[in-house]
Amino acid sequence: MTVYITPSILNADFADLRTELERIANADYVHVDVMDNHFVPNLTIGLPVVERILAVSPIPVDAHLMIEDADRWAVAYAEAGCASVTFHVEAAAAPIRLAREIRAAGARATIAFRPATSVEPFLPHLREFDMVLPMTVEPGFGGQSFIDTVMPKVTALRQAITEQNLDTWIQVDGGVSRDTVTAAAAAGANVFVAGSAVYGAPDPAAEITALRELATSARQLLA
Repeated sequence: MTVYITPSILNADFADLRTELERIANADYVHVDVMDNHFVPNLTIGLPVVERILAVSPIPVDAHLMIEDADRWAVAYAEAGCASVTFHVEAAAAPIRLAREIRAAGARATIAFRPATSVEPFLPHLREFDMVLPMTVEPGFGGQSFIDTVMPKVTALRQAITEQNLDTWIQVDGGVSRDTVTAAAAAGANVFVAGSAVYGAPDPAAEITALRELATSARQLLA
């Protein structure tokens, strides 16, 4: 399965986002965190800024909505042109319906889980989602430490996806770096969100390449 590196701009310079996006042009997606200060205790950006990012980004946008009332707002991000739209199961009243609406609007539909939220109830429904995101930190802030106890959840998801012969991707988000990406890939993830590891590096493009190589090597050992 293909490995994808999706840097988060949470640690980028928001005063010059066009330049910051160009610095990660060799990534597969750019991960854009939308926070409302209700679902998580942080406030970032909303749809108008995401629309401007879409207009200038050299790579597709993966919008991660850490917001309340995802059923109301998520589809608008797909309609705006985001390649992937992530919503949290804890914030959606009808997650399967919402995933179908996101797909109908032209985007990949991703469902996310806080570290302590069980994925078990959704294993029979994985075909409804293009990607699953078991968070490896508590959502809301960048720079947190990787929660390695989420890895059994990643493995359970990968096993279920394989058994059902699906092409559903598994993303990990939070604390992803050279020190943790191999373990996440070995557990079954193939999409990796790295914020501070990329934008804190002297050369973000080189860091993306290094993360991709490490994750790819780990995935190949499983083949």
